[in-house]
Amino acid sequence: MTIQEEIVDWLDERESRFVGIANQIWEHPEVALKESYAAKLQADDLAADGFAITFGIGDLPTAFMAEWTQGEGGPVIGFLGEYDALPGLSQERTATQQPIVADGPGHGCGHNLLGTAALAAASVMRAWLEHSGTAGTVRYYGCPAEETGEGKSFMARAGAFDDLDFALTWHPASTTTPWASSSLASSKIRYRFHGRTAHAAANPETGRSALDAVELMNVGVNFLREHMPEKARIHYVITNGGGAPNVVPDDCEVWYYVRSPERYQVDELLERVHNIARGAALMTETTVDINFQAGSYNYLPNLTLTRHMSEVLNTIGGIEFDAEEVAFAQQIAREYDEGLRLGILKADFLDASYLDRGLTGEVLPIMDEGMVLSGSTDVSDVSWNTPVAQVFTSCFVLGAPGHSWANTASSGMSIGHKGMMHAARVMAITAADAVADPALLAAAREEFAASTAGRPFVSPIPDDVKPRRPA
Repeated sequence: MTIQEEIVDWLDERESRFVGIANQIWEHPEVALKESYAAKLQADDLAADGFAITFGIGDLPTAFMAEWTQGEGGPVIGFLGEYDALPGLSQERTATQQPIVADGPGHGCGHNLLGTAALAAASVMRAWLEHSGTAGTVRYYGCPAEETGEGKSFMARAGAFDDLDFALTWHPASTTTPWASSSLASSKIRYRFHGRTAHAAANPETGRSALDAVELMNVGVNFLREHMPEKARIHYVITNGGGAPNVVPDDCEVWYYVRSPERYQVDELLERVHNIARGAALMTETTVDINFQAGSYNYLPNLTLTRHMSEVLNTIGGIEFDAEEVAFAQQIAREYDEGLRLGILKADFLDASYLDRGLTGEVLPIMDEGMVLSGSTDVSDVSWNTPVAQVFTSCFVLGAPGHSWANTASSGMSIGHKGMMHAARVMAITAADAVADPALLAAAREEFAASTAGRPFVSPIPDDVKPRRPA
């Protein structure tokens, strides 16, 4: 029996174990940094499987590492998992929008699947090393707060990934294909302005408005947009704009994301945004606190491992969805405007022939090599510490928006479970091949060394910034 056959059989025999974990996390959605249920559930499962568990990685209470070692001198293999949900995306397992809890959280990005597939890959990799007598270390990283870009960035700053030979992960999607593009580096900062309160009608001249400072800062940043790299992005939300119109607000805050294709570009833009904030404070005779929350690099795909993932996908084939699943997905798709769905399909490199299909399980070739993804991911910080490869598998409805109730629905049912198990197979087989073929692993390491030559990883998070503690 080949390595691939052994891994596929082992996962198939234990599918109910992993589907059960994914469903429990789906039924107990927890937002960023509050994922205590999911983290404990996964840690307990891996502890029962023989892994040693360490919590609090990177000073994050819901981050943990599960580790199993056999022999000496073998490669150290990492699998990256996530389990945070998104606010406001609570949803029944139905084809129309029906929240379980009004405004409650839900797994609209499929992280109940993401973490579980990575856990499954780590578990089968442990079993394969033990069965074959091969030396090596397997690690599963339970990574919180991907949605807010905090988890892996703080873990990377703490050196959690420094000694890995390589790491693998994946993401639920509406297609099945390797992920070969880069992403935007990013920083998240909160600007809190302090002024002097006053009665807005009786004696406004004595007040110094923190809200004026926030608004002037936003105007200044909007003028900055003309003078930044084409693919850069800056967006904000006012998190505190004061309490009442007749009171000059003395304490206001605005939360910014700054993104660009390269880390150095973000750093340069960030200093300009800081200066705009300082200028707004000067204009309004207020003061400003600049509170750095999190930051990450641009993703550095390891094409050696990514191309091997593509070969694995082509060997094991696609995902088979049944008629009931397709009909369910088609019903969901009809809940969204056709023009919206066409735009999403185009972004996924699909043409209009996919519009009414609902689902596709076919294996697609690498389509995004050399491109820059419009979003950001904290997987990027891992990719600057060790070779990383990722894969997408079909878990979502074709044309449905990301971070939507539709994704929550399919993440909690067989559609998502099939994509999850397929991702586990791809990651585990890729990892086993890299261990069994020293030339493949050496080539991945050589590519990583060349890509990072003269550009060592330096965490963008200042040393004095601690992970936030959610209320």
